[in-house]
Amino acid sequence: MSTISIEGMEFYAYHGHFAEEQLIGTWFVVDLFLTTDTSKAEISDSLNDTVNYLEVYQVVKKEMEVNSKLLEHVGKRILTAVKHHFPAVEKAHIKVRKMNPPLGGKMDFVSLSLEA
Repeated sequence: MSTISIEGMEFYAYHGHFAEEQLIGTWFVVDLFLTTDTSKAEISDSLNDTVNYLEVYQVVKKEMEVNSKLLEHVGKRILTAVKHHFPAVEKAHIKVRKMNPPLGGKMDFVSLSLEA
């Protein structure tokens, strides 16, 4: 088993509980870790024998374009879509960070981690 990671994917999106967040939007950073068997690709050196990072990124991007009120909802949707589109993925772990959240104080981000 191997872990394929795609880290630091940045998206400007409109997720949030407050109406202002859904109107103004903010930056989000997504890290995704996929557990899969890469032994065939290790020998063949063929993209057809592994999980295509570009295709994974496109799935994440598409899900980030769908507005949600909660990070929990965004994260679960992404994990469900990734597992659906890439059956070779045995386990997936995601971390979604909301940068500069409107919580009345200075902080870098809030985040949610999920695993499926």
